[in-house]
Amino acid sequence: MKLHDLAPAEGSTREAKRVGRGHGSGWGKTAAKGHKGQNARSGGGVRPGFEGGQTRLARRIPKRGFNNYEFATNYATVNVSDLEKFVDGTVVDAELLKAAGVVKKELDGIKILGDGELTKKLTVKAAAFSAQAKEKIEKAGGEAEVV
Repeated sequence: MKLHDLAPAEGSTREAKRVGRGHGSGWGKTAAKGHKGQNARSGGGVRPGFEGGQTRLARRIPKRGFNNYEFATNYATVNVSDLEKFVDGTVVDAELLKAAGVVKKELDGIKILGDGELTKKLTVKAAAFSAQAKEKIEKAGGEAEVV
């Protein structure tokens, strides 16, 4: 099978409704928009959630529960496989990861995650480590230091 052989299942697609296209379409004249008003105008209509000036539902319902969004710790994440690019015996810290282009911003610190394999012996300094990442770094003969 090739890409040009692909087609949707029979009866699963319809032709687009082309409104306002003259004779025979059944959608001429007002093009199913009714007579005048905001919704009949080109570019007309209202934004999602607008209820005609009435306070919208999302603002009317009570807000409950705890939300730590503003104060949550937001880590820049790096996988163990990303550390493979460094030379054996290197001390990997935030500055080195930034310089190597592994992370763009440090955010609230760097967290090392355990995806991938590591064969090099590295001393990794980061704000946090997942259990799997710590195990893989130490298994390769390296060291995981929490800064």
